[in-house]
Amino acid sequence: MKDLKQFNIPFIGLNDESHLFEYQIDNTFFDAYNFDEYFDANIHIGLTFNKKSTVFVLTFVAKGTVNVTCDVSGETFDQEINGDLSLIVRFEDEFNDENEEILILPYSAFQINVAQYIYEMVVLNVPSRRVHPKVLDGTLESEALERLDTLRVTKEKPTEDVDPRWDKLKSLITEKNT
Repeated sequence: MKDLKQFNIPFIGLNDESHLFEYQIDNTFFDAYNFDEYFDANIHIGLTFNKKSTVFVLTFVAKGTVNVTCDVSGETFDQEINGDLSLIVRFEDEFNDENEEILILPYSAFQINVAQYIYEMVVLNVPSRRVHPKVLDGTLESEALERLDTLRVTKEKPTEDVDPRWDKLKSLITEKNT
């Protein structure tokens, strides 16, 4: 995680007001977490850091794309990312991050690293089932889809001659109901 120092925010020298931090996320960010599900990432993160005397309110907004593999066709495509996350930072005697919406820092802290929150927000905003948009609208042409189409099971009525004894039994049911 040594590569993520640019995500440290030293809050000791900041005025009690709103501050804007911007980050551009690419694959090197995910490499630091040994996360290799995205082939290419291009995400803009806007962080509004609202500093008050006893509490901080952090609002993350993510917009961009990650290149992923379609679960249906195996083709790669750019999945849009639009997400946000709010985090409240308070101060107490000991560090505590058990609550996902509230971070408690010790009084001795002088900076906060926001990389983990950016990572979690991006990963959680990518759908678990990734389907290429052209698969959804039926315009994607790929070998995998053509092969799946040839293997598709179709429900057709049997063209075989039906045993006449079954017809006789069906007529008995019909006679009974009338």
